[in-house]
Amino acid sequence: MEQTAKIAVLVSGGGTNLQALIDAQSQGVLKSGKIALVISNHRDAYALTRAENAGIRTETVTKSELGSQEAFEDRIMQLLDGEGIDLIVLAGFMSILSERFTRHYEKRIINVHPSLIPSFCGQGFYGLRVHEAALARGVKVTGATVHYVNEVPDGGEIIMQKAVNVRPDDTPETLQKRVMRLAEWKILPMSAEKVCADMVVNKQTHK
Repeated sequence: MEQTAKIAVLVSGGGTNLQALIDAQSQGVLKSGKIALVISNHRDAYALTRAENAGIRTETVTKSELGSQEAFEDRIMQLLDGEGIDLIVLAGFMSILSERFTRHYEKRIINVHPSLIPSFCGQGFYGLRVHEAALARGVKVTGATVHYVNEVPDGGEIIMQKAVNVRPDDTPETLQKRVMRLAEWKILPMSAEKVCADMVVNKQTHK
């Protein structure tokens, strides 16, 4: 590794978190790492267009075309290792990764989750469901968490959190947008920078 860690971003949809990372890179917030690869598990994901517009290599890997979880993960691993990726960022990646995969990249995968873990997280909590659950519970404060990924959904060590106040008139949609804008888009690039900076230092000390 040179002075920067190589980042791969795994996406499934619109790619707003990917855009936050691309913007952070161009603004110098994310400087210890560089996005080298974007992998989508949907061919029509708008995130791929965002990556192409930023001149980043894109690949699509779909489970339906490969036939099994194992073949799906093998192809992703092949792409990651072929590109010499150091850090994997899950940015709205709607596919649970197996223990085999997460162990292979231990402490090298991070994810952003739209709540303050351990609230409203784990199996079945994703997208609008998280905000629906938060509002149903009547919480006054929610937010986002960036954490390392292990074999337990949303179970890895927490890297960074940011709180967002819930408003009395919030709907799941308004809350989702505000959590993205005020929390996710800020702490995901900051966390990626923190982890990449540590990786660069560790590589240099182990030379």
